[in-house]
Amino acid sequence: MTTEIVYKGELRCDATHVRSKTLITTDAPVDNKGKGAAFSPSDLLAVALGTCIITTIGIKTEEWENSFEGTHLEVVKTMAQEPRRVGQLQVDIYPPEGIQLDDKQRKIVENIAHTCPVAKSLHPELKQIVTFHW
Repeated sequence: MTTEIVYKGELRCDATHVRSKTLITTDAPVDNKGKGAAFSPSDLLAVALGTCIITTIGIKTEEWENSFEGTHLEVVKTMAQEPRRVGQLQVDIYPPEGIQLDDKQRKIVENIAHTCPVAKSLHPELKQIVTFHW
């Protein structure tokens, strides 16, 4: 088991990562009867994509002994209607200042952003826009 989830009522859940005991609380968003007091489940989808992208980039760039530490990502989730779902995830990636990558390495990094496990697991109708700000 990876996660244990307990519904706390009032559209709130506590999810515990079994191995580390790390706790994440979710709350329904205000536009869907919630308080918006924590990440919504669909917010966590956006978090999953962003963290998967940078983690897999980090794995590759460490092989090159070139750290992506300090990279800043901004993820914007846009909801679609009928059916209500995440329609678009816009990921803006700001690599650390002074990162030294040649054109081939940059293309590899950009490809990783589009092919990380979460990106490849999302429904093809969910539009993923990834922009690097080199």
